[in-house]
Amino acid sequence: MSPASARSPALPAAIIVMGVSGCGKSTLGGLLAQALACPFLEGDDFHSPEAVEKMRRGMALTDEDRWPWLDRLGQAIASAGREQGVAVAACSALRRCYRDRLRGTIDGSVRFVLLENSRDALLARIGNRPGHYMPASLLDSQLATLERPQPDEGAMLLRTDLPATLLCDLVLGALR
Repeated sequence: MSPASARSPALPAAIIVMGVSGCGKSTLGGLLAQALACPFLEGDDFHSPEAVEKMRRGMALTDEDRWPWLDRLGQAIASAGREQGVAVAACSALRRCYRDRLRGTIDGSVRFVLLENSRDALLARIGNRPGHYMPASLLDSQLATLERPQPDEGAMLLRTDLPATLLCDLVLGALR
């Protein structure tokens, strides 16, 4: 039996772990994908080299920078979801229009999980990621851009003070 046919019919086609830099998207996304035996897509991998360089220089991305990235990521999530039944991705998805763009590209239902923490905790996490292109100087820009999901979006909101394995269990419980 393939993972797609073994999955619960209640699972969405895509689970997108979202939030600002340093919130733990990749960690939780990886754990969810492992638990669901499905693909994990790291949103950072879909940025253009120009966008990565722009961020590396401490410049915030514009919507025009983000649209092609969101389209590439959304198409990859849709493809993985069609092949495996469900896919998990990490993506900042800071604004509702970005989440709407992803939903419009992905076949089937999409569930967003917003990870939140204090600015100080996020700065500490970013400081513990040597070699990552996203500098701590862009955190305030991301926090200012973040539009928390509204009730009609059906997103889960989690504080990342808890261990990632417990957060994974909480998400899986809510999905099932």
